[in-house]
Amino acid sequence: MKLELGNININDVQFGEETAVNGGLLTINKDEFIAAISDDPNILSVEVDIARPGESVRLIPCKDVIEPRVKVDGPGGIFPGVLADETIVGSGRTHVLKGVAVVTVGRVLGFQEGVLDMSGPGARYTPYSSTINVAVNPELTEGLEKHHHEEILRMMGLKAAVYLGEVGRDVEPDEIVTYDHKPLIDAVNEYPDLPRVGYVYLLQSQGLLHDTWVYGVDAKNILPTLISPTEVMDGALVSGNCVAASDKVSTFIHQNNPIIEDLYREHGKSVNFVGVIIANENVVLADKIRSSNYTAELAARMGWQGAIISEEGYGNPDTDLMMHCDKLEGKGIKLVIVTDEYPGRDGASQSFADVTDNADALVSVGNGNPLVTLPPMEKVIGHAESMNTIVGGFDGALKEDGTMITEIQGIMGATSGVGITRMSARAY
Repeated sequence: MKLELGNININDVQFGEETAVNGGLLTINKDEFIAAISDDPNILSVEVDIARPGESVRLIPCKDVIEPRVKVDGPGGIFPGVLADETIVGSGRTHVLKGVAVVTVGRVLGFQEGVLDMSGPGARYTPYSSTINVAVNPELTEGLEKHHHEEILRMMGLKAAVYLGEVGRDVEPDEIVTYDHKPLIDAVNEYPDLPRVGYVYLLQSQGLLHDTWVYGVDAKNILPTLISPTEVMDGALVSGNCVAASDKVSTFIHQNNPIIEDLYREHGKSVNFVGVIIANENVVLADKIRSSNYTAELAARMGWQGAIISEEGYGNPDTDLMMHCDKLEGKGIKLVIVTDEYPGRDGASQSFADVTDNADALVSVGNGNPLVTLPPMEKVIGHAESMNTIVGGFDGALKEDGTMITEIQGIMGATSGVGITRMSARAY
C-alpha cells in the first residue's frame, strides 16, 4: 500500500466570508462551519474560537484533537466506518492542512479531560501549543447519558476536521511525503540483512468512555490485528477516550504517530520495518491473556525479530503491557517499551502497576504526577472551573486570579505514550 500525504502548510487561521485556503491562510466562514457540524438535535449552540501559538489563551476542558484532512485520490474517505464508508484506506493521496487542528472543548462529563495553554509554562508540555487550534465549544441538551454526550462531542470534532480539510482538495501541496507498505513476503525480502522490526500499538479500550474506534468498530471487540501503518496514518483509528489528558492518544496523534514515522525513517537503514499490530487493552484477566497470546503468535508468524510497543493509559493497562512484553520476548522477539510513568509527585514510588523482568529496555516519556503552576491567561475558552474536578486537578486547584495548579497528567498530551512530546526521564 502506497500512501501520499500532501502537506498544505497553514500559517494563520482567520474568520472570513468563505472557507478557503490561500497562500497559507485558512479562512473560515463561521456560520457555514457551525451549520455543518451542528446537525444533532441535542446541540443547542456552538461557539468557535481560534487559538494561536504564543497567545495568552487557555482551552479547558479539552476532549479530542483532530488534524483536518481530505482524501483526494484512492479508495476510502476520511475516518472510514465513522464518517465515510468502511473501505480500506492507506493508499492513494490525502491532503493535510498542516499546522492547524480542531480541538473539542466543553462541559465534558468525564473527569479525565485536560487543559491546553497556548503560551507560558504549560505550553512547553503539550504538542498542541504549536498548532493553530480551531476550538469547537458546544452546549448540549441537559440530562444526556454520558456515553451519548461523549459521542456527540466526538462526532462534532470529526465533522469539523472533515469540513475544514475539504478546502484542501484542489490546493497544490507544499510537500508530498510518500509511505509504502509492501506485502509481507516482499517486505521481508526487501532488506534481508536488516533486523525485521514491527510495532505493537496498544489501544485504550477498557470499558465505557474508554474507546478507540477501528474502522468504526470498538476496539474492545477485536482480536489483535495486523494493520498497514499507512492505514493508521490515513484515519483508520479514531480516539473516543476519557483517559488522563497527558497520555490520551488523540485522533491527531493516531494520524501523526511518531513511532510509525520514525520506523519509516529507519526503514532500509537500521531496520526492516515490516508491520504494525493493533491490540486492545482489556478489563478482565482472561481477555488480557487472550490478547497478549494472540499478539505474540501473530508477530512470530510474521517473522519479527524485534518490536516497539506503546500503551495508552496507566495502572490497569500496565498489566496488558507487561503481558505482551513477556510473551513477545518468550517468542524470541526483542522488545522496547515506550510509555509514561506515575511514580508519585516526588518520583519515589513504583512507576508501574505491574512489572516483569523482561521489561529491560524502556523509553520513558516522563512522569505524569509532579505539580505545575499555570499562570492566568487573558482568554479562557471553555470552563475554567473544571480544573477543580478533572484528573490532575483537585478542589481548590483554580485560584481566584485564574492561576491553575495541576499535576502534569492534567495537561493535554504532556506524557503521550507514543512519545510525541518533549518529556522523558533517565535512570541514574
